[in-house]
Amino acid sequence: MKTSRQIVLASRPIGEPILQDFRLEEVPISGAGDGEVALRTLYLSLDPYMRGRMSEAKSYAAPVPVNGVMDGETICEVTESKHSNYRVGDIVRARTGWRTHATLSADTLKPVKTNGAPLTTALGVLGMPGFTAYSGMKLLGQPKSGETVVVAAASGPVGSLVGQLAKMAGARAVGIAGGAEKCAHVKDELGFDVAIDHRSSSFAAELEAACPQGIDVYFENVGGHVWDAVLPLLNRFSRVPVSGLIANYNDPESAGADKLPATMSAILRRSILVRGFINYEFENEHYDAFLAELAPKVAADEIKYREDIVDGLEHAPGAFIGMLSGKNFGKLLVKVAQDL
Repeated sequence: MKTSRQIVLASRPIGEPILQDFRLEEVPISGAGDGEVALRTLYLSLDPYMRGRMSEAKSYAAPVPVNGVMDGETICEVTESKHSNYRVGDIVRARTGWRTHATLSADTLKPVKTNGAPLTTALGVLGMPGFTAYSGMKLLGQPKSGETVVVAAASGPVGSLVGQLAKMAGARAVGIAGGAEKCAHVKDELGFDVAIDHRSSSFAAELEAACPQGIDVYFENVGGHVWDAVLPLLNRFSRVPVSGLIANYNDPESAGADKLPATMSAILRRSILVRGFINYEFENEHYDAFLAELAPKVAADEIKYREDIVDGLEHAPGAFIGMLSGKNFGKLLVKVAQDL
């Protein structure tokens, strides 16, 4: 009997995840039933939201149960189909989780469309991270010509596109990243106006100097000390799309001064719009427009992106742990199939 490999949640992390919180297993491969499609995983996307799935804390999605397969989106090849919409060899996006093979209802699959861009972009700049940047900026941030847009994790798959969309709208793009190499990439390759290292001892002062007219749009996906530096610079009627808080994921109950009163006071006094969102809220209405607008630009190299690809499902836990501390450079993917 053929078997599939999968990585399950062995235990719920306390603070930062460790390798012992994951377990690699082998299970039998099941065939497709009526209306189902059997899949072979080609690439697995690793994303910060997965840390939240490892916790039992109340959230917008159910947690992964202990001993359950880690959640995640993948690019897969159809190996067997019992549905008229799919044939063997078709390439699809699916939520198989961290495993080499899966059998899913055909209704849960989405054909991969990249308009000539590499296949992996369907999990990055033309996938969920790209659509997060697009929906947060186009629908919520709405940058205007001459405004200043700031985004942290600017070398990552979401932040890198946020800055490029800001430039396309005629705004100034200020990127925040960790380390000289990432900052150089943000400014020299992605085309941001300014790149600032959040690890600098003078980070807050450098950010203020980079935003002499204040901040009109801050795309929030980090939180922590970056938010502390941004808040005083937010202009009246500024917009803050909130798509993530990676600085808090490993320690959501961190001790310290209660900053909520000061934050709420600033929001009130300056009429700041803060809007949390999950990208799929806009998917049905806007995803096709996102692909139509950006896929040709990605294929023509008018939009830049970077990918960090790890080889082998067994290395997913270590890569994921490293991502939470900023060790990846670009969109983090795992190449699962070994014969690509």
